[in-house]
Amino acid sequence: MGAIGAPGTVPDDPEALAALLDDQGYLADDGAATACFLALRMQRPLFLEGDAGVGKTELARALAGVLGAPLIRLQCYEGIDASQALYDWDHPRQLLHLRAVQASGSAPGGAEELEAGMYDRRYLRARPLLRALEESAPGRPAVLLIDEIDRADDEFEAFLLEFLSDFAISVPELGTVRAAAPPAVVLTSNRTREVHDALKRRCLYHWMPHPSFEREAAIIARRRPEAAERLVREVAAAAQRLRDPAASGIDLLKPPGVAETIDWTAALTALGATALDPGAAARTLGALVKHRDDVDAVRDRLSALLNGGGAGADTAAGAAPAPVAEPTADTAARTRP
Repeated sequence: MGAIGAPGTVPDDPEALAALLDDQGYLADDGAATACFLALRMQRPLFLEGDAGVGKTELARALAGVLGAPLIRLQCYEGIDASQALYDWDHPRQLLHLRAVQASGSAPGGAEELEAGMYDRRYLRARPLLRALEESAPGRPAVLLIDEIDRADDEFEAFLLEFLSDFAISVPELGTVRAAAPPAVVLTSNRTREVHDALKRRCLYHWMPHPSFEREAAIIARRRPEAAERLVREVAAAAQRLRDPAASGIDLLKPPGVAETIDWTAALTALGATALDPGAAARTLGALVKHRDDVDAVRDRLSALLNGGGAGADTAAGAAPAPVAEPTADTAARTRP
């Protein structure tokens, strides 16, 4: 393994970066660590694509921690435009400035100086893209997270394409703002639609899969250390089966991500569960699946899901969860829809 430098420096190799991400609480696999390392070393944006809940946003947050840099987040949504991502003028403060000048009786230097004073930098409110340019410095790049770019429109993609080419913004009243050093840019997509190839070509691309059984169990244990080991492994095994329709017999509208399995473990632990039984599982399904049809489908096959081993993940890991007992009459009464 290469040397691990001081915060703000790029590690010598992907293994060193993976260790630093681990220190930030993020268990990166080899693919994610390598993609991040190359993006930093080559100073290229990193495009992370994958299902919701697989850890794309958390990876950007951990990367900012590794670099000792601020995380600047731009949350995309339908209808977002350049002005909402770049900057806007603080009109109330400009108006106060104008009234103060009027109250003083005259504007020194005349109307031109008054107008210039109203468009001073102190009245400019920086949005995420401008903040990333201004806060990024040589040896300490800011981390700019452009989250869920697939929710934005084509026009915003075209604007981002230009921004990622130059890392500069033109403010008509002030001139051009350029980054002293390119920020570390992470774009994420849940693949609700295809992002144009032109934008992807500006970036290094990495597909974020759902984690393996062992890695998911390790992530859950890291995030929920209070949870019993058996519960952690049984939750991870159940989630692995749910993501595989052939193993679970359920084709979910929205399979659970790691974020949902962590929440499910927390909910079960809050109820005092140390193992995954049908009663506790039925009472906490809202932490795991978020659509009514999915909840009904999972509840109908809950016992088979918890006892089944079709996914093979837990068996392959060498620690298959013990069969789960059928709910008692009392438990069934409490968990009946």
